[in-house]
Amino acid sequence: MAYTIETSLGEKETSLSLLKVLAENSFDSILVTDGTAQGKIIYANKAFKKLTGHDPADVIGQTPRMLQGAATDKVVIDRLTTALKTGKKFEGKAINYKKDGTPFIMYWRVLPIKNGKNIEAWVAIQREGASI
Repeated sequence: MAYTIETSLGEKETSLSLLKVLAENSFDSILVTDGTAQGKIIYANKAFKKLTGHDPADVIGQTPRMLQGAATDKVVIDRLTTALKTGKKFEGKAINYKKDGTPFIMYWRVLPIKNGKNIEAWVAIQREGASI
């Protein structure tokens, strides 16, 4: 038998509490966007601020494109866009920009959160790579 959070913990409230503790205490930045084509940010954890300098409360309603800039690799973004359009997971790295304009290399994974066949949201797990 495969164990999942639901089978291990039982109640949904306990599972949600566990996920909240994991997200809020992760060393990695976690960003959640809605499942729409616009991909607006609906959640960012504390590590997101440490990574980017943006306060999580200030990015709600924006899109992750706010991190992109002149040196962001269009080929990588095109691969991400294709993955999002086809409902597939994505993994990559690109140059993004902190709130103060400092470029940095960001490694990230983007995963769909599905309810049946419908994509309800996207989760991006992000970390900084080697210095530029």
